[in-house]
Formats: sequence, C-alpha cells, structure tokens
Amino acid sequence: MHPYPAFRAEDRARHISFARERAFGVLAVSSEGAPLMSHVPFLLSEDGTVAELHLVRSNPIVQALRATQAAKIAVQGPDGYISPDWYGVADLVPTWNYVAVHLTGRLELRPQDELLDLLKRQSAFYEARLLPKPPWVTDKMSDAALARMMRMIVPCRMQVDDIQGTWKLGQNKPDAAREAAAEHVLDGIGSETAQLADLMRGV
Repeated sequence: MHPYPAFRAEDRARHISFARERAFGVLAVSSEGAPLMSHVPFLLSEDGTVAELHLVRSNPIVQALRATQAAKIAVQGPDGYISPDWYGVADLVPTWNYVAVHLTGRLELRPQDELLDLLKRQSAFYEARLLPKPPWVTDKMSDAALARMMRMIVPCRMQVDDIQGTWKLGQNKPDAAREAAAEHVLDGIGSETAQLADLMRGV
C-alpha cells in the first residue's frame, strides 16, 4: 500500500464495494521460503468481514492450512503508466497510477460439506452479471461429473481483520494537470485505462 496520505483517503465502504465487485485477487500466505500465492475468485460479505473461496486440493496453500494461517488477498484495479509530458507542467517525473485493496485476516479450511453451497453462491454471483444469458447452475452437470470435480477442490474462509486501499489517481497534482493526463492515459500503457481515466477525472 502506498503510504502517501492523499492516496489513502477513501473510506472502508468504498474499499469493500471495490473488492466485492472485482471478486478476484491474489491470495498470499506466509511460508518458510517465499510467500505462497494463488490467484482466486472470492465472495466478500457485504460488511467486508468474511471472504469465501475455494482452492484446488493440490495447492500448496491447502497443505499449509493444517492450522489457521495469516493471509492477505490483494485486489488489483485499473492501472496505467503516466508520462510527465502529459501534465503540461515542468519538473515532474514518470509514475504509475492504480487502484488496489488489500484484505488481511486469518484463512482456514472449511468442512467439505460446505463446498457445494459455496460453489452455487459463487456461480450465481458471477452469472448474474451475464444476464440476460440464462444462468449456469450446478444442476446442468451430471451427478458423477459434479462429484468428481468437487473431490478436487476444498472450501476456505478468511476472517477479514483489516482492509486497506490505495487509490493513486494523481490527487497530488493540480486539477488541470491531472485531467490532462487522464486524456492521454486512454491510449497509454496499462489495464482498464478507460476506467482509470474516469477515476482520475472524478477525484
């Protein structure tokens, strides 16, 4: 998380809304060597206190979960390189604007009999965004295929103790300079640059 106060001014409710909407992040758990990491879809409760996810049984994180582990989910939003030429102001340097939210807490394995309910709720959450496409449901799978798939994955839950966010959108630049950069970022380097430009304009 970037330490500059201007990039950390958004409230907890906005962090929660952002993370719930993205519903995908990098899960990290400490280990004796490098941190164990996995890219995971997740469901975040409305109050931001619980994140639910599933992992492939062979994932090293699962092996580490013989006991509850400290964990973090990093949720990345739009990002983009900002050239100092775009500001129209002298003596500035290149930077990278981005949005990121970190969920920190305690990760545990859950009983296997909770898995089907989790899968149904996860798929319903994502499928609802694809309307008017008829939603995919687990009932479309044969019992044998569903049982085989479910043997390969395990349900997990993270109790979220802390939520921190960085919204680095050029708040430390003059309005005119930030808005000028937003016009150029659309054709620049990064991901979801149109959304990034909108966020920069909305600061």
